[in-house]
Amino acid sequence: MIGVLQAGMLDSPYSLTEVRVLFEISHAGELETGGLRVLLDVDAGYLSRILGRFEADGLVTRRRSPQDARKQLVRLSALGGATFAQLDRQSAAETERLLAALPGDDQDRLLAGMAAIRRLLGDPALEGRKPYLIRAPRTGDLGWVVQRHAALYAAEYGWGMDFEKTVAGICAAFDPGHDAGWIAEIDGERAGCVFCVRRDEETAQLRMLLVEPSARGLGLGRRLVEECLAHAAGRGHKRIMLWTRDTLVSARRIYLAAGFELESEEPGVENGRPVTEQIWSRSL
Repeated sequence: MIGVLQAGMLDSPYSLTEVRVLFEISHAGELETGGLRVLLDVDAGYLSRILGRFEADGLVTRRRSPQDARKQLVRLSALGGATFAQLDRQSAAETERLLAALPGDDQDRLLAGMAAIRRLLGDPALEGRKPYLIRAPRTGDLGWVVQRHAALYAAEYGWGMDFEKTVAGICAAFDPGHDAGWIAEIDGERAGCVFCVRRDEETAQLRMLLVEPSARGLGLGRRLVEECLAHAAGRGHKRIMLWTRDTLVSARRIYLAAGFELESEEPGVENGRPVTEQIWSRSL
Protein backbone atom coordinates (compact mmCIF):
# COMPACT_ATOMS: atom_id res chain seq x y z
CA MET A 1 0.00 0.00 0.00
CA ILE A 2 2.77 2.49 0.81
CA GLY A 3 4.88 1.37 -2.15
CA VAL A 4 7.98 0.03 -0.40
CA LEU A 5 7.88 -3.23 -2.39
CA GLN A 6 8.05 -1.49 -5.75
CA ALA A 7 11.29 -1.60 -7.71
CA GLY A 8 11.56 2.19 -7.53
CA MET A 9 10.35 4.25 -4.59
CA LEU A 10 7.88 7.03 -5.45
CA ASP A 11 8.25 6.47 -9.21
CA SER A 12 11.98 7.12 -8.96
CA PRO A 13 14.85 4.92 -10.21
CA TYR A 14 15.95 4.40 -6.59
CA SER A 15 15.10 1.57 -4.20
CA LEU A 16 13.79 1.97 -0.65
CA THR A 17 17.29 1.54 0.79
CA GLU A 18 18.76 4.07 -1.64
CA VAL A 19 16.09 6.64 -0.77
CA ARG A 20 16.76 5.97 2.91
CA VAL A 21 20.45 6.76 2.31
CA LEU A 22 19.45 10.08 0.72
CA PHE A 23 17.14 10.77 3.67
CA GLU A 24 19.83 10.21 6.30
CA ILE A 25 22.47 12.26 4.48
CA SER A 26 20.01 15.10 3.87
CA HIS A 27 18.99 15.32 7.52
CA ALA A 28 22.55 15.05 8.84
CA GLY A 29 24.09 17.49 6.36
CA GLU A 30 27.26 15.41 6.22
CA LEU A 31 27.93 11.88 7.43
CA GLU A 32 30.97 9.65 7.84
CA THR A 33 30.39 6.59 5.64
CA GLY A 34 31.12 4.17 8.49
CA GLY A 35 28.56 5.92 10.69
CA LEU A 36 26.04 5.80 7.84
CA ARG A 37 26.56 2.05 7.47
CA VAL A 38 25.96 1.50 11.21
CA LEU A 39 22.92 3.77 11.16
CA LEU A 40 21.32 1.86 8.28
CA ASP A 41 22.63 -1.58 9.33
CA VAL A 42 23.64 -2.45 5.77
CA ASP A 43 26.58 -4.36 4.29
CA ALA A 44 29.64 -2.17 3.71
CA GLY A 45 30.01 -3.35 0.11
CA TYR A 46 26.32 -2.69 -0.61
CA LEU A 47 26.55 0.83 0.79
CA SER A 48 29.70 1.48 -1.21
CA ARG A 49 27.90 0.50 -4.43
CA ILE A 50 24.96 2.79 -3.55
CA LEU A 51 27.26 5.74 -2.89
CA GLY A 52 29.19 4.97 -6.09
CA ARG A 53 25.96 5.12 -8.08
CA PHE A 54 24.93 8.35 -6.39
CA GLU A 55 28.32 9.87 -7.15
CA ALA A 56 28.04 8.86 -10.78
CA ASP A 57 24.55 10.42 -10.93
CA GLY A 58 25.87 13.62 -9.38
CA LEU A 59 23.79 13.28 -6.21
CA VAL A 60 26.58 13.13 -3.61
CA THR A 61 30.12 14.33 -3.05
CA ARG A 62 32.74 12.59 -0.93
CA ARG A 63 35.86 13.88 0.80
CA ARG A 64 38.43 12.65 3.26
CA SER A 65 37.86 13.45 6.91
CA PRO A 66 40.28 16.16 8.09
CA GLN A 67 40.51 14.36 11.44
CA ASP A 68 41.21 10.90 10.01
CA ALA A 69 42.26 10.46 6.36
CA ARG A 70 41.10 6.82 6.47
CA LYS A 71 37.51 7.97 6.78
CA GLN A 72 35.23 9.44 4.13
CA LEU A 73 32.57 12.11 4.60
CA VAL A 74 29.58 12.21 2.27
CA ARG A 75 27.05 14.99 1.63
CA LEU A 76 24.37 15.72 -0.95
CA SER A 77 25.23 17.87 -3.94
CA ALA A 78 22.84 20.59 -5.10
CA LEU A 79 21.30 18.07 -7.49
CA GLY A 80 21.09 15.50 -4.68
CA GLY A 81 19.34 17.99 -2.41
CA ALA A 82 16.83 18.83 -5.13
CA THR A 83 16.27 15.13 -5.87
CA PHE A 84 15.60 14.32 -2.23
CA ALA A 85 13.31 17.36 -1.82
CA GLN A 86 11.21 16.15 -4.76
CA LEU A 87 11.00 12.63 -3.26
CA ASP A 88 10.03 14.13 0.08
CA ARG A 89 7.21 16.12 -1.53
CA GLN A 90 5.98 13.02 -3.35
CA SER A 91 6.04 11.03 -0.11
CA ALA A 92 3.98 13.69 1.67
CA ALA A 93 1.49 13.79 -1.21
CA GLU A 94 1.14 10.00 -1.14
CA THR A 95 0.54 10.04 2.61
CA GLU A 96 -2.06 12.77 2.16
CA ARG A 97 -3.78 10.67 -0.52
CA LEU A 98 -3.94 7.66 1.80
CA LEU A 99 -5.31 9.66 4.73
CA ALA A 100 -7.77 11.73 2.70
CA ALA A 101 -10.12 8.74 2.43
CA LEU A 102 -10.37 8.50 6.24
CA PRO A 103 -12.74 10.65 8.34
CA GLY A 104 -11.07 12.80 10.98
CA ASP A 105 -11.95 10.39 13.78
CA ASP A 106 -10.35 7.49 11.93
CA GLN A 107 -7.23 9.55 11.22
CA ASP A 108 -6.90 10.20 14.95
CA ARG A 109 -7.30 6.49 15.71
CA LEU A 110 -4.71 5.61 13.07
CA LEU A 111 -2.16 8.01 14.56
CA ALA A 112 -2.83 6.74 18.07
CA GLY A 113 -2.43 3.15 16.85
CA MET A 114 0.86 3.92 15.12
CA ALA A 115 2.18 5.60 18.26
CA ALA A 116 1.16 2.55 20.31
CA ILE A 117 3.04 0.26 17.90
CA ARG A 118 6.17 2.38 18.16
CA ARG A 119 6.06 2.38 21.93
CA LEU A 120 5.33 -1.35 22.27
CA LEU A 121 8.19 -2.23 19.92
CA GLY A 122 10.58 -0.09 21.92
CA ASP A 123 11.11 3.02 19.79
CA PRO A 124 13.96 4.78 21.67
CA ALA A 125 12.52 8.16 20.68
CA LEU A 126 9.53 7.38 22.91
CA GLU A 127 11.46 5.91 25.83
CA GLY A 128 10.24 7.24 29.15
CA ARG A 129 7.30 9.15 27.71
CA LYS A 130 3.95 8.57 26.08
CA PRO A 131 3.09 10.08 22.70
CA TYR A 132 0.00 12.23 22.73
CA LEU A 133 -2.35 13.70 20.16
CA ILE A 134 -4.01 17.13 20.43
CA ARG A 135 -7.22 17.61 18.46
CA ALA A 136 -10.33 19.76 18.27
CA PRO A 137 -13.35 18.83 20.43
CA ARG A 138 -15.88 16.36 19.06
CA THR A 139 -19.39 15.35 20.08
CA GLY A 140 -19.24 13.87 23.58
CA ASP A 141 -16.10 15.74 24.64
CA LEU A 142 -17.88 18.50 26.56
CA GLY A 143 -19.66 15.93 28.71
CA TRP A 144 -16.28 14.34 29.46
CA VAL A 145 -14.82 17.77 30.36
CA VAL A 146 -17.56 18.35 32.94
CA GLN A 147 -17.35 14.85 34.41
CA ARG A 148 -13.53 14.79 34.72
CA HIS A 149 -13.33 18.29 36.22
CA ALA A 150 -15.96 17.35 38.79
CA ALA A 151 -14.39 14.00 39.67
CA LEU A 152 -10.75 15.14 39.79
CA TYR A 153 -11.31 18.35 41.75
CA ALA A 154 -13.59 16.55 44.20
CA ALA A 155 -10.94 13.86 44.76
CA GLU A 156 -7.94 16.22 44.93
CA TYR A 157 -9.39 19.35 46.57
CA GLY A 158 -12.78 18.39 48.01
CA TRP A 159 -14.74 20.67 45.70
CA GLY A 160 -18.37 19.71 45.25
CA MET A 161 -21.37 19.91 42.96
CA ASP A 162 -21.36 23.72 42.75
CA PHE A 163 -18.00 23.54 41.00
CA GLU A 164 -19.38 20.90 38.64
CA LYS A 165 -22.27 23.27 37.82
CA THR A 166 -19.77 26.05 37.12
CA VAL A 167 -17.88 23.88 34.63
CA ALA A 168 -21.14 22.71 33.06
CA GLY A 169 -22.16 26.35 32.59
CA ILE A 170 -18.89 27.18 30.87
CA CYS A 171 -19.33 24.21 28.53
CA ALA A 172 -22.95 25.18 27.84
CA ALA A 173 -21.82 28.67 26.81
CA PHE A 174 -19.05 27.35 24.51
CA ASP A 175 -19.56 28.86 21.04
CA PRO A 176 -17.51 27.17 18.29
CA GLY A 177 -18.08 30.24 16.13
CA HIS A 178 -15.97 32.43 18.44
CA ASP A 179 -14.30 30.01 20.85
CA ALA A 180 -11.87 27.11 20.44
CA GLY A 181 -10.91 24.05 22.43
CA TRP A 182 -8.35 21.26 22.38
CA ILE A 183 -8.57 17.68 23.63
CA ALA A 184 -5.40 15.70 24.32
CA GLU A 185 -5.41 11.93 23.76
CA ILE A 186 -3.01 9.16 24.71
CA ASP A 187 -3.58 5.75 23.11
CA GLY A 188 -6.99 6.95 21.95
CA GLU A 189 -8.10 7.94 25.46
CA ARG A 190 -8.77 11.52 26.54
CA ALA A 191 -5.97 12.82 28.74
CA GLY A 192 -6.46 16.56 28.98
CA CYS A 193 -8.15 19.67 27.65
CA VAL A 194 -8.10 23.45 27.46
CA PHE A 195 -10.42 26.06 25.97
CA CYS A 196 -10.00 29.60 24.69
CA VAL A 197 -13.12 31.81 24.79
CA ARG A 198 -13.72 35.33 23.57
CA ARG A 199 -14.46 37.93 26.25
CA ASP A 200 -14.36 40.97 23.97
CA GLU A 201 -12.48 42.25 20.92
CA GLU A 202 -9.31 42.82 22.92
CA THR A 203 -9.36 39.97 25.43
CA ALA A 204 -9.51 36.18 25.29
CA GLN A 205 -9.83 33.87 28.28
CA LEU A 206 -8.10 30.55 28.88
CA ARG A 207 -10.54 28.15 30.55
CA MET A 208 -10.81 24.58 31.87
CA LEU A 209 -7.19 23.47 31.63
CA LEU A 210 -7.05 19.88 32.86
CA VAL A 211 -4.49 17.07 32.63
CA GLU A 212 -5.31 13.58 33.85
CA PRO A 213 -3.05 12.36 36.70
CA SER A 214 -1.77 9.51 34.50
CA ALA A 215 -0.60 12.03 31.87
CA ARG A 216 1.12 14.53 34.14
CA GLY A 217 4.84 15.12 33.69
CA LEU A 218 4.70 14.80 29.89
CA GLY A 219 4.58 18.54 29.19
CA LEU A 220 0.98 18.16 28.09
CA GLY A 221 -0.32 21.12 30.12
CA ARG A 222 2.32 23.40 28.63
CA ARG A 223 1.44 22.27 25.08
CA LEU A 224 -2.26 22.87 25.65
CA VAL A 225 -1.60 26.38 26.94
CA GLU A 226 0.63 27.06 23.92
CA GLU A 227 -2.24 26.07 21.61
CA CYS A 228 -4.53 28.47 23.45
CA LEU A 229 -2.07 31.38 23.27
CA ALA A 230 -1.38 30.84 19.58
CA HIS A 231 -5.10 30.75 18.81
CA ALA A 232 -5.84 33.92 20.79
CA ALA A 233 -3.01 35.81 19.08
CA GLY A 234 -4.11 34.52 15.70
CA ARG A 235 -7.64 35.82 16.30
CA GLY A 236 -6.25 39.30 16.90
CA HIS A 237 -6.67 39.49 20.68
CA LYS A 238 -4.21 41.77 22.47
CA ARG A 239 -4.56 40.18 25.91
CA ILE A 240 -5.46 36.86 27.48
CA MET A 241 -6.57 36.23 31.05
CA LEU A 242 -7.60 33.28 33.21
CA TRP A 243 -9.33 32.53 36.49
CA THR A 244 -7.75 30.07 38.88
CA ARG A 245 -7.25 29.37 42.57
CA ASP A 246 -4.07 29.49 44.62
CA THR A 247 -4.29 25.81 45.54
CA LEU A 248 -3.74 24.78 41.90
CA VAL A 249 0.04 24.90 42.23
CA SER A 250 0.94 22.80 39.18
CA ALA A 251 -1.28 24.88 36.91
CA ARG A 252 0.26 28.07 38.31
CA ARG A 253 3.74 26.85 37.33
CA ILE A 254 2.51 26.38 33.76
CA TYR A 255 0.96 29.85 33.69
CA LEU A 256 4.10 31.48 35.06
CA ALA A 257 6.26 29.69 32.47
CA ALA A 258 3.88 30.91 29.74
CA GLY A 259 4.33 34.53 30.80
CA PHE A 260 1.14 35.09 32.83
CA GLU A 261 1.28 37.45 35.80
CA LEU A 262 -1.00 37.69 38.82
CA GLU A 263 -3.43 40.58 38.31
CA SER A 264 -5.73 40.32 41.32
CA GLU A 265 -6.95 37.96 44.03
CA GLU A 266 -9.72 37.79 46.61
CA PRO A 267 -11.02 35.28 49.18
CA GLY A 268 -13.76 32.83 48.22
CA VAL A 269 -15.44 29.61 49.32
CA GLU A 270 -15.90 26.29 47.49
CA ASN A 271 -17.97 23.52 49.05
CA GLY A 272 -17.50 25.09 52.48
CA ARG A 273 -13.72 25.35 52.06
CA PRO A 274 -11.88 28.69 51.91
CA VAL A 275 -10.10 29.36 48.61
CA THR A 276 -8.28 32.30 47.09
CA GLU A 277 -9.67 33.33 43.71
CA GLN A 278 -7.02 34.69 41.33
CA ILE A 279 -7.00 36.45 37.97
CA TRP A 280 -3.85 36.07 35.87
CA SER A 281 -3.18 37.76 32.54
CA ARG A 282 -0.56 38.51 29.89
CA SER A 283 -0.24 40.52 26.70
CA LEU A 284 -0.22 38.79 23.32
